[in-house]
Parts: sequence; C-alpha cells; structure tokens
Amino acid sequence: MGFRLPGIRKTSIAANQASSKAVEVPKGYLVVYVGEKMKRFVIPVSYLNQPSFQDLLNQAEKEFGYDHPMGGLTIPCKEDEFLTVTSHLNDL
Repeated sequence: MGFRLPGIRKTSIAANQASSKAVEVPKGYLVVYVGEKMKRFVIPVSYLNQPSFQDLLNQAEKEFGYDHPMGGLTIPCKEDEFLTVTSHLNDL
C-alpha cells in the first residue's frame, strides 16, 4: 500500500532492532529516523549536499545536537514533510 520513492528505502525499526546486523546499509547510503514513530529510511548520501535536506539537518542539530537517541541520524519532522523533501531530491 502507498507509493515507493526511488532512492529511499523504509524498514521497520522493530525488525531491525532484533537483527540490526542482518540489515546492511549499502555503500553510498545512510540511515535516518523520521517522525513520531521513528520510521527508518535508507537514503543516498548525495542528499546531504542539497539545501532542502540541509534544512532538515539543521532542525536535527537544534533539537538533538549530536546525540541521536536511535543511534542513527534522527530528523525531527513529520514523515510526510520528509517524503516531500526527498521526493523533490529524487527528481534532480
């Protein structure tokens, strides 16, 4: 159900907590956690250079500093906002 954005992979946190080493992150990608339910996304590192994604990173820095509770990068925005930003990055 729903739609899939190329370049973004969403996985279940519960499944990954049980087997975190079983799920590898491909080279050139990183893990971010987004939204109230802390959904896990695997995104291309190329997003880090994009101004719209850097705005999300600035929000994360203001809220969490460099201490992210999930062990990966936590983005403090709604999931739909994150998907909107990243969907535009996929079009580049």
